[in-house]
Amino acid sequence: MIRRIVGIETEFGITSVGAEGSRALGADEIARYLFRPVVDRWRSSNVFLTNGARLYLDVGSHPEYATAECDGLRQLIAHDRAGERIVDDLALRAEESLAAEGIDTKVYLFKNNTDSAGNSYGCHENYLLDRSTQIRSLGTVLLPFLVTRQLICGAGKILPGTPAGSGVMATDEPTYCFSQRAEHMWDGVSSATTRSRPLINTRDEPHADSTRFRRMHVIVGDSTMTETTTLLKVASTRLVLEMLEAGIEIRPMAVTHPVRAIREVSRDLTGTCPVSLTDGTTMTALEIQREFLGAVHRYLDAGGWDRDDRPDVERAVALWERVLDAIETGDHDSVASDIDWAAKLRLIRRVQDKTGVDLAHPRLAQIDLTYHDIRPGRGLHSVLERRGLVSRVVDDDSIEQARTVAPQTTRAALRGRFIDAATEAGRDFTVDWVHLKVADGTLPTVTCGDPFTTEDPRVDELIAGLGR
Repeated sequence: MIRRIVGIETEFGITSVGAEGSRALGADEIARYLFRPVVDRWRSSNVFLTNGARLYLDVGSHPEYATAECDGLRQLIAHDRAGERIVDDLALRAEESLAAEGIDTKVYLFKNNTDSAGNSYGCHENYLLDRSTQIRSLGTVLLPFLVTRQLICGAGKILPGTPAGSGVMATDEPTYCFSQRAEHMWDGVSSATTRSRPLINTRDEPHADSTRFRRMHVIVGDSTMTETTTLLKVASTRLVLEMLEAGIEIRPMAVTHPVRAIREVSRDLTGTCPVSLTDGTTMTALEIQREFLGAVHRYLDAGGWDRDDRPDVERAVALWERVLDAIETGDHDSVASDIDWAAKLRLIRRVQDKTGVDLAHPRLAQIDLTYHDIRPGRGLHSVLERRGLVSRVVDDDSIEQARTVAPQTTRAALRGRFIDAATEAGRDFTVDWVHLKVADGTLPTVTCGDPFTTEDPRVDELIAGLGR
């Protein structure tokens, strides 16, 4: 049984709203309050947790949560959702600290990808690949998938009118689009992440034994709220990568202008805008996605993905087909319980039907934003979830467990055990994805280069030595 490692990094948007007469707080100041408990405990704003995850304050005062290494889809979704609860707890504690200082302010964290000033922050996916896999050579086949993947797993966004020179046709009217991230990608393939924001990132940083592994770092995707959207995003990408690693033939569909195409595809809810290919032909986004879906069906029928979570993969593939059908027929509501862009669009259209407002109305902008508010009972998505109006993959008990317990089927189990033991022993320590180290240097540093290792005598000896 082949195992695969996957992880998700999420940067959260942050802001605050003060009571009348309260002092306004900037993002930097809110972030300091947010991370005060973290710094007080670990003397750093960049830490690893007992569940194996990394929590830190990123550039631009964005809290970032990177899940531990996961080798199952349900496991990954539980740990991704656990990140929401962990950072929301920090927000609640920040509000308490502010109140104690006489500052009546509510802290808001958004699992989205754009702010009101037009800045973008990411949701990055990480897929472990064999070292023999050449990422650049995958580009020709993988780019058309990533350009059109937003149809099946975009978060949706009301896009304001677009000025000339933006890479797509200028328009004075706002429009609803599939993806929040599409407007902010500027390159097809690159080793950069912030400067050029490529669809395919080629930076060789495996966080593992570099003679055996490499990491596919995907930064083009939206942050997803609904668990089935996350399931489809990760499962579809993992399936395509597996087929490419296995050398399975997929119809050549090299895109001529991927950056232009990803914007145009995002703005066309019919999925029928033509995408220019390098062979001089065109295909629609729907046609490209159906080509990949057909290849996936053949791969699964031939015995691909022979793993314990195959039922989850089959659920994702069935949803993939339903989403493409919904786009083709225009029946977007048929997948509104499963896919974020459709769920949000249904909310927006219901308000429009009742009030007659257009997409430029501030009330709809508020829906667009508060859908992504992670506070239970306040964010619109959480309200839909509580009412049973969006689909689930994992239960709340699994998410609660993932807040404190690392995946037991990957290297994260070793990291979690060490962090837990070192904390209990009162020892200062430093860890990263690969290394476990006691800060005073009295014990040897352990390097964990194999992401699949869950037992290691060296880690046992390191933990045993903590109490000496």
